[in-house]
Amino acid sequence: MMGGRAPTLSDVARSAGVSYATADRVVNDRGGVADKSVRRVRSAIEQLGYVRNVAAANLSQGRTYRFAFIIPEGSNSFFARVRTVLGESRVRLIPEQIEVQIEGVAAFDAEALAARLRRLAAESLDGVALVGIDDSHVNAEIEALQQQGIAVLTLISDVIGEQRNGYVGVDNIVVGRTAGRLLALAHRGRPGRILPVIGSLSARDHAERLQGMTQTIAAASPDLSLAPLIEGRDRHALVDEKLRAALAADPAITAIYSAGAGNAGLIRVLEDLPPDMPRPTVILHELVAHSRHALEADLIDIVIDQRPEDEIELALGYLRQLADRRPVPAPERIVPVIYVKDNLPPANGVLSEKGEMP
Repeated sequence: MMGGRAPTLSDVARSAGVSYATADRVVNDRGGVADKSVRRVRSAIEQLGYVRNVAAANLSQGRTYRFAFIIPEGSNSFFARVRTVLGESRVRLIPEQIEVQIEGVAAFDAEALAARLRRLAAESLDGVALVGIDDSHVNAEIEALQQQGIAVLTLISDVIGEQRNGYVGVDNIVVGRTAGRLLALAHRGRPGRILPVIGSLSARDHAERLQGMTQTIAAASPDLSLAPLIEGRDRHALVDEKLRAALAADPAITAIYSAGAGNAGLIRVLEDLPPDMPRPTVILHELVAHSRHALEADLIDIVIDQRPEDEIELALGYLRQLADRRPVPAPERIVPVIYVKDNLPPANGVLSEKGEMP
């Protein structure tokens, strides 16, 4: 502090013996300044403890942040919920000079995702957030974006490697372990057989949830076994078809853990169970209209929700800090909410399977 006030850019210029315009170019990283002057300005910044007023700088420069979010398309109601949250954020952020564009690609289509990243590299963006897929071509396009100075976050599902600036979402291995612990408690030491349902093993969030659940079951409940995995591609009709076949072929199934989407199909199967057939214990992900209804109707037991509203807010704040070239720690992990029939929140804002408001 200088005489009780924070140092200004004028103080920095005076201390460094350069013009205000030169100090401004150095602070805002616009280039065109001799190395000697750059060193003097940076030394003055350190000595005075000057902190750049990013908001004022952006206002004076008329800067607008441009961020793109790539969200899978299809019948997945959770991603419809994410798109709705992003749409609401986009309107709210216009006065703050932040533009948010929402891009759609087919779920689990690594080639389409890589192509979309390649196209976005040609646009004047400050940052990109994407739902990750484990694929070498996707990783290469992420690296290309970063080489152009575009910040990249993975959202909800991560990628292998360190190409991105950070990951925003839950710790999916821990989430899977939590599901495994809940399944073990439901069986209370009794033998059982758990049927895992995921979208695709190429989706890292699904694979990690399956890994975590399997680890916990193996360690805590040796009397529990796993039925053959169902990959439903997050399509409710495909989940419906495969789940009916699995339950008919394996009457020993006592529990279902759905680590992905397509749960409207799963719920239809549960609604159609014969009256004399015991309902398996069911744990699935994301609170949307059909999963809420299933909880209320005692068709399922637990919903693990990853709070997408908080994920979007955290991602936007982190992208803005990265765009301002501010040193920031890795994003904090989102702590999911575990819902049972008795602690459901108000129904307002919950989406249907097709992404429509009920």
